[in-house]
Amino acid sequence: MTTIEELYTLYLQHSTVSTDTRKLPKDCLFFALKGANFDGNKYALSALEAGAAYAVIDDCTLADKDDRLLLVPDVLYALQQLARHHRHQLKTPVIAITGTNGKTTTKELTASVLAQGYQLLFTEGNLNNHIGVPLTLLRLTQKHQLALIEMGASKPGDIAELCAIAEPNYGLITNIGQAHLEGFGSIEGVRKTKGELYDYVRTHGGVLFVHAEDTTLLQMSEGVQRVLYGTDKLHQPSTKSTPLVQGEVKAVEHQLFLSFSWTCPSLSLPEQEVTTHLVGAYNLPNALAAITIGLFFDIPVKKISEALRAYTPSNSRSQFILSDRGNRIIADAYNANPSSMKKAIENFLSILPLGTPRTLILGDMNELGTASEDAHRQLLEMLRNEAMKHPLEFLLCGPKWQALLGSEPNIFPSVSELKDYLTAHPLNDTLILLKGSNSIHLSELLPLL
Repeated sequence: MTTIEELYTLYLQHSTVSTDTRKLPKDCLFFALKGANFDGNKYALSALEAGAAYAVIDDCTLADKDDRLLLVPDVLYALQQLARHHRHQLKTPVIAITGTNGKTTTKELTASVLAQGYQLLFTEGNLNNHIGVPLTLLRLTQKHQLALIEMGASKPGDIAELCAIAEPNYGLITNIGQAHLEGFGSIEGVRKTKGELYDYVRTHGGVLFVHAEDTTLLQMSEGVQRVLYGTDKLHQPSTKSTPLVQGEVKAVEHQLFLSFSWTCPSLSLPEQEVTTHLVGAYNLPNALAAITIGLFFDIPVKKISEALRAYTPSNSRSQFILSDRGNRIIADAYNANPSSMKKAIENFLSILPLGTPRTLILGDMNELGTASEDAHRQLLEMLRNEAMKHPLEFLLCGPKWQALLGSEPNIFPSVSELKDYLTAHPLNDTLILLKGSNSIHLSELLPLL
């Protein structure tokens, strides 16, 4: 069997890691991961033939077929322990971000800010699970001064597992809401699992960044050194070691993008004004979190504001698109749960001018377990109430909407049927919100809009 120490010696010589033979850099270490429907061990020899320096396997029947096959008890565990060992050697400070809504946007904003003063490693895309986190850590080099790691969870224990690998010195939970209830079982399950980040930081004497208007997060973070941020004039004590960032949304005529002011009274900062490329006032706490972390790590105020102004969202996350048809599209179709749906719709309906033709294209909210039908029914009631007050059309897509409403008009079982409808009934000069779980693939509609 190959030990982690032996594996690390080889990693130092071949520091590129891959788990996919379709994207195999030359001289990399290939980890033959297994899943419900695949077994990477079957591709280990072909990975070597394609240029991998070594292949890490856990199928003992292959061990004698090539000297470059490295046998371990469990490939996934070996990947995770290698990442943890590497993190130990470099001792790079690690900031971990999790939460129900906004964690990827917060991570991206924070990365933009911290990059103004540090060589920063941060999670790319959505590599935030038990595989993505170790792969990110294995990209750490001596040049990196900070690491910003996003952590996702779909069941109890997930965040604790990721903390054991990444060993964060700093932690931030954006919020706690109804998501992945199929795995968590209840909102309390979500709270406990996300709170595993606070538990780790508390035990290891780290620092938390906490939204001071979130009473749940305030209670959960008691007894830990914390840095607070929020939108109201808060009454929590503030010192230079724990700067309190305050901000508020600025009312702008025909407002589409988030515009806000912020300050830090404990540092006697003059008020700063920022207009972002983010759609939705609900992104203000995400921006304030990035500011708070930036100040904590001594990024100059001017550079913080410049970084927030320059950040442009992508990948259907609070993304604004102006189409050739004259449509103004808010693409927010990477994730959906009851709380994020409600905030997105409220923001969509608040955008001026109010007489603008509007169409909501909403996909299923997945992974809600037994709460799914009730959550979709409550959202439908909200839509019907709003349609009575505004000129509003809504198109609902996915098997959960169909199960709830049957064959009513404007209900589509899949994106394919909705594509056909939009081809026959094109939208022009319309304000459109595209929101749903990523697995519904609403982003495929963008070429038709």
